Amino acid sequence: QVQLVESGGGLVQAGGSLRLSCAASGRTSSFYGMSWFRQAPGKEREFVAASGGGTYYADSVKGRFTISRDNARNTVFLQMNSLKPEDTAVYYCAARMTSYGPYPYWGQGTQVTVSS
Repeated sequence: QVQLVESGGGLVQAGGSLRLSCAASGRTSSFYGMSWFRQAPGKEREFVAASGGGTYYADSVKGRFTISRDNARNTVFLQMNSLKPEDTAVYYCAARMTSYGPYPYWGQGTQVTVSS
């Protein structure tokens, strides 16, 4: 049974920083891709950043967010700098065993609120 648990969300002023963590437990040794998604109120869930065969970012966060992994601790991080009110959302961690296709494993989400 794979579990993903996010932490590190909170309330921050515009221009501030937060670091999200996602700890994976269970059968994690075969994870290829670990990624972050977010969902703002009234909007669809959207891709933020991915790690697996390289790092990839949504245009809206490029240059401000950095994804990294600690494979020894089965943890993926999202460093978020220069936060904007439009970054306010629930952030979800996701993982998959392959380099393509849907993500079968998801965390419960962590709330990030950026005040103006």
